[in-house]
Amino acid sequence: MSIVIEQPVEARLVAAAPRMPSIPATLHYDRRDPFAVRMTFPAPATLEGVEVCWTFARELLAAGLHGAEGHGDVRVRPYGFDRTVLEFHAPEGTAVVHIHSSEVRRFLQATDQLVPAGLEHLQLDLDHDLAELMRDAC
Repeated sequence: MSIVIEQPVEARLVAAAPRMPSIPATLHYDRRDPFAVRMTFPAPATLEGVEVCWTFARELLAAGLHGAEGHGDVRVRPYGFDRTVLEFHAPEGTAVVHIHSSEVRRFLQATDQLVPAGLEHLQLDLDHDLAELMRDAC
């Protein structure tokens, strides 16, 4: 069984102009980092012209399907019938994207099949991680 899930999604960038261009993005989940998900935007879709990746809690993404969640750099909330809004806050500014909620649900279902929500801690090898930290400290 694979330990990584990648799902392309269509994101709509909310800009000052009335047109909302569609940009490709990818949701990632790796059971070696079981509490986190990543959302990656390709270089052509970013102001800097480089790939941008945001890492945030899987639990935040799941909770944001049902109500406004997050107080930090990443915020998630439902919008309308089948949209989820993700806000990414950085010193350079804020990016707001809309994604079909059905795509988010499909992604989360796949992650739950790999690592059920609430059982993430079973994926961690704390003894190994501690040994790695101690090895690097010497």
